[in-house]
Formats: sequence, structure tokens, C-alpha cells
Amino acid sequence: MESKTIMFDASRSQPKTTKEILAEVFEALEDRGYNGIDQMVGYILSGDPSYITSHNNARNMISRIDRDELVEEILRDYLGK
Repeated sequence: MESKTIMFDASRSQPKTTKEILAEVFEALEDRGYNGIDQMVGYILSGDPSYITSHNNARNMISRIDRDELVEEILRDYLGK
């Protein structure tokens, strides 16, 4: 019996950056017909995950990021710091 070599893709196992997660969540919201910015602002201000669609695992992804860290990351990027 011949054993087969299993391929491992390291790029798939790397954790995603906050920016990557936000982009994917935004895309999932837009795919479902929502205004991605409005929905994400609603989530950030309220903490209510129902603002984020479960489409493409978006709700689960964004829930893994602490909201304070999320706001900090957005401000750093916006201010270029």
C-alpha cells in the first residue's frame, strides 16, 4: 500500500491581521447587500454581533478581535501612526 504525501500550505495557517479581517468582514457584508461601513460602526459602538453577518464566517472572525484593539488599529491606520 502506497502512502501519499500530504501537502501543507503554511500561508493558510498564518493568523490574519486585523486589517485582513476587517476587509473580509466588509466584503461579506457587502455581498449580503448591507452597507459595510454602517454595519461595522454599529458593531464597534454597541458590541452587538448581530450587526455583522454570519456569511463567510464574518461574525466569528470579527468577534475574535477585542473592540478596543479594533478601534486602536483603525485610528493608527487612519493617522498613519
